[in-house]
Parts: sequence; C-alpha cells; structure tokens
Amino acid sequence: MLKPFLNKNIIEAGCDEAGRGCLAGPVYAAAVILPSNFKNELLNDSKKLSEKNRYKLREIIINESIAWAIGIVDNNEIDKINILNASIKAMQIAVDNLKVKPEHLLIDGNRFKKHKNIPHTCVIKGDGKYMSIAAASILAKTFRDDYMIKIHEQYNVYDWKKNKGYPTKIHRKAISEYGITEFHRKSFKLLDKQMSINFG
Repeated sequence: MLKPFLNKNIIEAGCDEAGRGCLAGPVYAAAVILPSNFKNELLNDSKKLSEKNRYKLREIIINESIAWAIGIVDNNEIDKINILNASIKAMQIAVDNLKVKPEHLLIDGNRFKKHKNIPHTCVIKGDGKYMSIAAASILAKTFRDDYMIKIHEQYNVYDWKKNKGYPTKIHRKAISEYGITEFHRKSFKLLDKQMSINFG
C-alpha cells in the first residue's frame, strides 16, 4: 500500500519523470498535489500498470488532484545539458507550472537541485512508495507516450508507437538503415557495437 504523504498537514507535491533512457524524444516530468484523503486501490508506479490502467488513472488524477502540471525538456537541450540535468529541469518546470505552490517536494530518485527555496526529499523508487510520486509517474509517462505516438506518424520506421523511443532492436535497426531524425538524442549511444560497424 502506498503512503499518502511524507509530511502531514503541509502542501506536498510528488515529482517524477519519464523517458530518461530513451534514444529519441523529450524527457517529460510531472508534479502532483493530491488531497490528503485521496484513495485509489489501483494507484501504483506507472511501470507496474497496464497501459489501459495508466490512462484510466490519468483521468482520475487530473480530476481529483488539488493541482497537477507537466514539464518538458526536448532532445536538443538534453544534448546540451545532459539527461540528469534535463530530468531535474523538467521536474522544476512542472513544479513552477503548478497552480498551487507546494511547501515540500517528494522527488523520485536520488538527485535533485534545490528549487526556489522549497524543501525537498529524494526517495529512491519513490513511485512505488508514495501516492503523489506514483501519480506524477503516471502523468509523465502517459503524456510522453501520447507525444511519441504523435511523432511516430511522421517517422514510422522507428516504431515509436510501440517502443516510445526506447532502444529496442527495431529502433536501433532503423537508425542503422535510415540514420537519425531531429528528435534523436545525439549525445546518446544510438547504436550497439555490431551495428556501428555497419553504420560506419
């Protein structure tokens, strides 16, 4: 069972990102403030949920949260500032976009930079421990998936509709055959060693 909060009686926002390990597309983050009495048996880390349940929960989170917001950092900026800094920046943007200012941030993972003097706590695997982080993981994942499905129509050979930009065999094979797009992260290892010999 996920915990409802870390600190009682303060406005606490959970933050998480999606798309960190992808070869293409932006990194998305979400920040969510849930009511103290929020309950949902289905709520969990987005990676442990079916696609159908993620989208079902997204509607519940949007409708029942006190506030929610998304932050996006594109692949060009990822290449400039690296994926860790881009993930942190996306979470900070999401926090800034909240309509209600949080008094504390619960961050999934072990790295974050102090933001606007809001105290924060990093929680490793926090999306499986706290409701607000799990809710943020669901929003970040589903909104990013929507974006990758949209750009799949433009570049369907990379199979982004299915792999969402992650390094699958089909994705890497397409890179070796067709090269890269404006959505690929050039600072990432886009091909494995065998393919890079052919790619040459």
